Amino acid sequence: MSTLMKAAVFVEPGRIELVDKRIPDVGPNDALLRITTTTICGTDVHILKGEYPVARGLTVGHEPVGVIEKLGSAVQGYQEGQRVIAGAICPNFNSYAAQDGAASQDGSYLVPQGLCGCHGFKATAGWRFGNLIDGTQAEYVLVPDAQANLAPIPDGLTDEQVLMCPDIMSTGFKGAENANIRIGDTVVVFAQGPIGLCATAGARLLGATTIIAVDGNAHRLGISKQLGADVTLNIHDCDVVAEVLKLTGGRGADSAIEALGTQATFEAGLRVIKPGGTLSSLGVYSSDLTIPLSAFAAGLGDHRINTALCPGGKERMRRLMNVLASGRLDLGVLVTHHYPLEQIVAAYDLFSHQRDGVLKVAIKP
Repeated sequence: MSTLMKAAVFVEPGRIELVDKRIPDVGPNDALLRITTTTICGTDVHILKGEYPVARGLTVGHEPVGVIEKLGSAVQGYQEGQRVIAGAICPNFNSYAAQDGAASQDGSYLVPQGLCGCHGFKATAGWRFGNLIDGTQAEYVLVPDAQANLAPIPDGLTDEQVLMCPDIMSTGFKGAENANIRIGDTVVVFAQGPIGLCATAGARLLGATTIIAVDGNAHRLGISKQLGADVTLNIHDCDVVAEVLKLTGGRGADSAIEALGTQATFEAGLRVIKPGGTLSSLGVYSSDLTIPLSAFAAGLGDHRINTALCPGGKERMRRLMNVLASGRLDLGVLVTHHYPLEQIVAAYDLFSHQRDGVLKVAIKP
C-alpha cells in the first residue's frame, strides 16, 4: 500500500485544492477507513469562503462512507473489510458535555472574544472531521474513538442511500426532534435544501399532519412533496407569514424549523409560530442575529428557540440506517450529481453556485 493519498485541503479563503498527503498512522482506538463515497456540505462552502475558520492545509469534509482498511488494537466488534459509516460528529463520550446528554458538544470550548473574527464563538469540538482533524474528502480518513463511532451498513443499502446519514439526515431529523413535534401538529420548514428536506421527512415521521415547506426553488419544493410536505409555499409568490397564518386560522404553526441560516428565515420562523410555539434553528449563521421585539412578543410569548449540531455516534447512525432499511424513507433522491475525487474542485464550483439543480454531490475516490 502506498504511503500517500489524495486529499482535498483548505488552502485559503476561496481555494480548496487536491494534494498528496501522508496516509495517517492508526492508533489503538482508531480505524483507518478507505473512503468509497463522501460528499460536500453547505458547511464546507462556509469553510471555502472563509466564513468558518479552519487551519490551512486541513483536509475538509465530514461525511464518510467506506470500508475498514485497518483497525486499532483496542477496537473490538468490527473487522477489516467491513462497510461502515461514521457520523460527522465523532464524540468519545468521555467529556462532561457528552455525559450530560450533549454528545455533539463533546469537548467544546469558548474562543476568547476577538479571535476568529467572532465574539465568544463556541467551537464545536465534537465536530472533528474537517474542523479539528483531517476530514473525509480524501482516499482515506482516520476515525478516532472508532468503537464509539463506526456503524456497520445493513446489507442491501447502497453508498448513496446511506450518504445522508453522517450529517444531513442526522441534522435534519434533529431539527424535527428539537421542534417538539406532536401527533397532529402543523410545522413550517423554511428552506428545502438537503437539510430542510430531511427536516421535512423527519417531521412527517414524528407525526406532524400539516407540513408547510417554504423555499424559492420550485424544483426543491416538488421534492419536498415526495418527502412529506403537505403544502408548499414559494417565497416569490406569496407573503409566507401571512399565508401560514391564513392556513392555520390565525393560530400560527405549532413549530417552525429554520434550515438556511439567514436573518430573514430566522425572523420569519419566529413570526409564524403560535404563542408557546417552538423555533428549531439548524442554520449555520455567518453574521449576528437580531430578535425583533414584536416577533418575540417582548419575551412574554412562551416561545422556545432550540439550536442543534447533528448528533453522532454509532447508535445514532444505526437508528438512521434502520429508517432507510425499513423502506419508510429513501434519500437517494437527494444525490443529484456524481464526481470522482480528482474533480472535486469542479464539484465545489457546481455545489457552491447551486447550478444544474444540484442537491448533493457524491464524491468517489
